[in-house]
Amino acid sequence: MVTTDESQPSILTAPLLPSTSASTSISGAVSSSGAVSDDDDQFPPISFNHGRRPIRDIPALILFLLLSLATLSLGIVALIRRNPSFSHSHSFVFDPISSSCVPSRRLSNSFLLSGSPIFKDLLVVLILTFLLSLPIVLFLLWLLKHFAKQVIYACIPFFIIIPTFLNVYWFVSCTVSSSCRSGFPLAYRVLVLVFVFLLVMIILWIIVANWNRVELTVHIVRVAADALFHNLALLLVLPGLTLAFLVYVGLVSVFLVFARFNGSIEPTVGADGEYYCEWRQEGWVPAYFALAIVTLVWTAASMVEAQVFVISGTIAQWYFCKEGVKPRRSIRTSLRNAFGPSFGTVCFSGMIMGAVRIIRVIVDSAKREGIAPGIVNFITQCCAKVLLSACDFVNKFTVIFTAITGEGYCSSAKMTYELLKRNLLSAVFVETVSTRVLVGIIFVLSTLYAIVVCAILKAVSDLNGEIYLVALFAWLLLIILFGFFVHVLDNVIDTVYVCYAIDRDKGEVCKQDVHEVYVQLPLSRNHRPTLNPRSTLLV
Repeated sequence: MVTTDESQPSILTAPLLPSTSASTSISGAVSSSGAVSDDDDQFPPISFNHGRRPIRDIPALILFLLLSLATLSLGIVALIRRNPSFSHSHSFVFDPISSSCVPSRRLSNSFLLSGSPIFKDLLVVLILTFLLSLPIVLFLLWLLKHFAKQVIYACIPFFIIIPTFLNVYWFVSCTVSSSCRSGFPLAYRVLVLVFVFLLVMIILWIIVANWNRVELTVHIVRVAADALFHNLALLLVLPGLTLAFLVYVGLVSVFLVFARFNGSIEPTVGADGEYYCEWRQEGWVPAYFALAIVTLVWTAASMVEAQVFVISGTIAQWYFCKEGVKPRRSIRTSLRNAFGPSFGTVCFSGMIMGAVRIIRVIVDSAKREGIAPGIVNFITQCCAKVLLSACDFVNKFTVIFTAITGEGYCSSAKMTYELLKRNLLSAVFVETVSTRVLVGIIFVLSTLYAIVVCAILKAVSDLNGEIYLVALFAWLLLIILFGFFVHVLDNVIDTVYVCYAIDRDKGEVCKQDVHEVYVQLPLSRNHRPTLNPRSTLLV
């Protein structure tokens, strides 16, 4: 039973979100008379909405569908109206008799690409890496569920050992090799060696500075791994959504290729007065390219938000279910909500994040090109990064709220603001520290895998220096696949945090083990977490 002590108010008993009978302001809620103002319409009750959900954010939904329909329709038109002469337009010559361009009789040379000697080994290694990735991810998830402390503490030393080993290894190898030694002078080698060691020292400093939070991170990761372990089908459904998006991208890419075929070969007068044949593209093709690129960016951002929505909805249903009871068709329900009533909200969120990413690219381009001078550029960069990071941060929790409640984007954003206003620093802690630890773990595992691949290839393959290139590609592929796993686990951590906040807001305990962990969250970045899991929540 949840107990409170009116004489000893605590953050554990203070509501995180205004309930249906709560005051519109904190001061009204804790007035001396104890009266509570009535504002039943400000927010709906905060709980998972299992019922029928109304369609939200219809304007964003209509705009997205119109853009997608226009992109596909014009792509089909471009495919039908394509001019086959585009592929050999360079072979057309001007015919003075007919005053038109006609194909010449010259035959174009064809070249065959010779196979690279490393292609076979590279293909085999990449296929095996892709096939082994799922068992490795499942085994890692099982380890994090049952032995999170041992895994994290065992990997932390490798955050320092592996970069140090690789740094010394390449330095010695380059010094021994005559070709590398002659092409890379000693002064530059020492400079790179010292620079990498400085990076290693920075990593060591980060670990030491956050050491007091590692124990809490261990518990948070273990809880998230347990939640994901109870919803393993997410690891199959989410790649399926990614595959569907890639199919859509491939289809639009085909349309873009054939859009370039829309035009004609026409004679034009050169500077010397002679006639030449030139390909002239139809005027609508550049506009179609712009439309397709905008649609693809919006679709990509919306697909990411849809995955967050599905993860949040599935984990929230598991969280609010009674102990020992498994929710039925939770993933199917989340998919139906994401691409049904809440698809407009997903599109609206994708539009915002797509715009954020485009602005970020523009800001980075301006930084590289040095458009703004000195201090002006620095201030602009800082302001832009803060604003864009804030949009990204709030948007993530807004989508989580939408998946739980079924509200529209703006309404969910208000709920998110009310939550983050009281728990912003704790939420930042949950997001950053656990993410850094998970990224470090996948870096260690991917590097160890690449070292094993390199050793096996040296034993069974005839390749020489190309072995390192094959191992590098295997490392990159595994990093990408592990990165997807971290992305899922990261969203699980944030969703569990929001569900825990809703529990506290209602004074309930749906998952006892979650409360025992998240109650230890620090109140600020400088506050050391207290590892007292059964503090004042339950008796």
